[in-house]
Amino acid sequence: MADQIKLSEKTRRAVCNRHQYLQGSWNYERMQNGGWCYSMIPAIKELYKDPEDQKEALKRHLEFYNTHPYVSAPVIGVTLAMEEERANGAPIDDVAIQGVKVGMMGPLAGVGDPVFWFTVRPILGALGASLALGGSIVGPILFFVLWNVIRLAFLWYTQEFGYKVGTSITKDLSGGLLGKITEGASILGMFIIGALVERWVSISFTPIVSQIPQQAGAYIDWTNLPSGAEGIKEALTQYSSLGAAGLDATKVTTLQQNLDQLIPGLAAVCLTLFCCWLLKKKVSPIAIILGLFALGVVGRLLGFM
Repeated sequence: MADQIKLSEKTRRAVCNRHQYLQGSWNYERMQNGGWCYSMIPAIKELYKDPEDQKEALKRHLEFYNTHPYVSAPVIGVTLAMEEERANGAPIDDVAIQGVKVGMMGPLAGVGDPVFWFTVRPILGALGASLALGGSIVGPILFFVLWNVIRLAFLWYTQEFGYKVGTSITKDLSGGLLGKITEGASILGMFIIGALVERWVSISFTPIVSQIPQQAGAYIDWTNLPSGAEGIKEALTQYSSLGAAGLDATKVTTLQQNLDQLIPGLAAVCLTLFCCWLLKKKVSPIAIILGLFALGVVGRLLGFM
């Protein structure tokens, strides 16, 4: 009986290193297939010595593939296990391998964005930015180091997990642990996005609601300020105590100021929920973007935004 072929750790690490460039040759037809095939080359060379078998394996891994680049690691781990079994004579055909890839990439894609883009990266970025704002160079260095340590560790250990578990991991695709992780990560991601809506979405309604003349002393009397540097100093001193409302003799209140007093960020939240409703109604995202662009231009021209 021939010796069983076993992928070495060196080869698996080579696959993991190449997998970092999954989107290096992204295309509109098959998306990440080029980067995926490039990642599999070291394993293909070790598993198949016949050049014809290597060519078939390369063709097999040039099929359509697309998911989050980090959570793709367990998919490639399971694929390595299947290719290893096939090289050892197991009855695994091209359809089975492609089916597992396609079956896993969808659920995992829903985990990657909320966990990495909407949770881990913003938290690390906020930590680094807070240190940087204090004048410390540790801020950007800390963000760079922590992000890459987390990213590289996740790629390697989840690939190894997929490789060791093999095809049995696909049993979770219909629910189970993977389904719970997907649901929990999605909820967490939506919570983070909801908290950032007020910062990311900016709307200002400019219609004037009221104009009230202010009493003397409640505003800066620009005509009676001393000349030169003394006048500037006096104006800054008064502004520090009166605030923006003291710049003019008439207190102007806009619609946006009233809304902010009611619920800060109310308009931004309403607009976000409206866009979510449109997406639920199958309205094209491109149409929504163009509509918002047109609304902004018209609002500016008509003077209500």
